[in-house]
Amino acid sequence: MAPYTETETKLYCPELSAVARSLLKAGAKLVTPRVFERNVRYENAAETLTENGIVVRLRQDYRARLTYKGPGQIADGIMQRYEAEVEVSDFDTMHAILLGLGYHPHMIYEKYRTTYELDETEVVLDEMPYGNFVEIEGEAAAIEHVVKTLGLSDSKRYGNSYVGLFEIVKHNLGLSFRDLTFEQFEGVDVPESAFVLAEGSAP
Repeated sequence: MAPYTETETKLYCPELSAVARSLLKAGAKLVTPRVFERNVRYENAAETLTENGIVVRLRQDYRARLTYKGPGQIADGIMQRYEAEVEVSDFDTMHAILLGLGYHPHMIYEKYRTTYELDETEVVLDEMPYGNFVEIEGEAAAIEHVVKTLGLSDSKRYGNSYVGLFEIVKHNLGLSFRDLTFEQFEGVDVPESAFVLAEGSAP
């Protein structure tokens, strides 16, 4: 894979425990046990990052990381985009630096993530506020191999980011809140159909 290139796919998988069993059966290595993750996405003063597919994100789980992502291309449910990421020593200090540079928080999103490695890919089990997904990152051929190995060939693929899916869900369900958090989605039923944008409509 080229340096600073992210290639991944997301699959909707309500039963993550079954996927975890398949991973262990296939000999996957558990890299990071289940951890709570908090992400802040930033915008510039002109509010042009999101509309141009650019992500500036600060993430806190067991460490703090600053990420930049460029616009992506989706083919066969696989997203490829430029990504550069660096670990920082202090989340709050990095947040203050971003504010000083003229950025401001655009949204917060949360998840619980468990991370595995299998056959030259990173496989993560993500518990999102609106549903459960498996994300597989690696070379395209390796992704396809792991999808088959885990018996996920019939699972629906999504090339969108989690934030992109959030916008579709909000549009389909008539939701107006800004942040993708567990508190906001408490009591909200999200069917799989909510992740699909009707033809001709825009979130």
